Amino acid sequence: MKAAEDQNQRVDEDAGSGADFNTHSIWYVAQQEPRKMLQRVIVGLVLISCACGENPAVKVILTDKGLQYGKHVGAGWIQERLELVTLPDISGRVLGSIYYTLSGVTITKCDFPEPSVEFYQNITGLKTSVSGLSVAVTGGWMTHFGLIHDGGSFNMALFKLDVTSEVALGKDATGRLSVTSVHCDARLGDVDIQFHGGASWLFNPFVDYFKGHIKSEIVAAICTTVEDHIVELEYHLQDMKVSFDVDENFSFDLPLTGIPIINASSMNLGLKGEFYNIRPHKDPPFEAQPFTVQKQPGYMLSVGLSEFTLNSASFALYSAGLLQIIITDSMIPPNLHVHLNTSCMGPYVPQLPKMFPGLLMDLQIYAREVPMFSFQSGVVKLAIEGAVKAFGIQPNGTRIPLFKLNADSELSGKVWISGGRLKGSVAQDNFTLALVSSEVGTFQTDALERLTKAGLMMGFVKLNAELGHGVVLPRMKNAELVNSVLWMEKGFLAIASDVQVLPAGFN
Repeated sequence: MKAAEDQNQRVDEDAGSGADFNTHSIWYVAQQEPRKMLQRVIVGLVLISCACGENPAVKVILTDKGLQYGKHVGAGWIQERLELVTLPDISGRVLGSIYYTLSGVTITKCDFPEPSVEFYQNITGLKTSVSGLSVAVTGGWMTHFGLIHDGGSFNMALFKLDVTSEVALGKDATGRLSVTSVHCDARLGDVDIQFHGGASWLFNPFVDYFKGHIKSEIVAAICTTVEDHIVELEYHLQDMKVSFDVDENFSFDLPLTGIPIINASSMNLGLKGEFYNIRPHKDPPFEAQPFTVQKQPGYMLSVGLSEFTLNSASFALYSAGLLQIIITDSMIPPNLHVHLNTSCMGPYVPQLPKMFPGLLMDLQIYAREVPMFSFQSGVVKLAIEGAVKAFGIQPNGTRIPLFKLNADSELSGKVWISGGRLKGSVAQDNFTLALVSSEVGTFQTDALERLTKAGLMMGFVKLNAELGHGVVLPRMKNAELVNSVLWMEKGFLAIASDVQVLPAGFN
């Protein structure tokens, strides 16, 4: 960016000025707009990060590449908007008893150097600094001394403003991210002021006299303003949810499990990542296991998802009795050329058409145990222990129990990212049917098992066609994931990605 004019040079009408005042307005632009950016950045991190489990089921790593990208985008956005900001009126007193008001204060020029932001391990937080910031403002002035009123315009410039702020990140008792100002230091090189119109000839000769006081007032107010905005941000974080309702029955718990872990090149956040029934809240009979996501310095962001999260969802569905379905004849695909009635089932269960001729049937299929996911290197496994109860349906609608089978299945799947879409495939590794009980006598299940496998295979062909097309990666309101890769290791899957802020993303 273009360097500021030499601080010893008297500014002209395009520079800025002021007099003895109470200071919050001069630093308003340098903090009000960056504060909004900081809120958005931290809020975005909290949405994917904010717990109370022994081990986190979800891990998020923000690398230095991601931090610097956020800083760069934010700095450019601030630079574009600074000249659109109108500052609050400024009131004060000069020369003892002359009261004044500066109004309509707008920025005419700002040399805003890109700030420096770094992970700061010493305080488990962030260190931000801006050096050489120069701002020129203009506006109107009004004075009154007793019954005498006067007015005109003014220009003021702040030269070589340096600010350093250190903010610690932590976790409160509810698992929300917390921010605390640890240290702030501000230094101002010089202030240059010119008044125009009215009795400005009276004030201008005294600028050098009270300029030092103005300068000290500005410096004193800067860190107070910075800390006030950090406190305000903390209030916003306290209002954020750490548990999200999926529907009226289920919720997703996402509080922090511990304080952020920060080193010189990254920030690591751990989340609980558990699905559960709202009424009642029942903990699963298994716990999240520790896992380690390797940092990917070439990407801005990495997210690790433990198999615990999927299994907690499975447990919640199982506990709510939702892992069951009744299959009727109308649900059988026509191309199978099979119908759910006692006649068509005769080749597989010979006794049926003899004992219960001409009856429609339905099948109650349900999970005997909680289906469990297992992440392994490059593949995800799913073990399902199911059961099938067959019923005959009499003309009056009465259901007659016929037999019960155990149906156990082992599936394997792969997931990958291609062309900005999440894609996958599923394969049947094993499937068995075993007779548990029967009201029609014993029978062999081999033929019925082959029929079921054929039906499942047809279903997988259709499913894999849809999975192969994939779905677009989740997209935030103002940003999207780009250059994303996905891999699976024992116990978890991970995604590494860059982030691209969309046009007008900060508006």
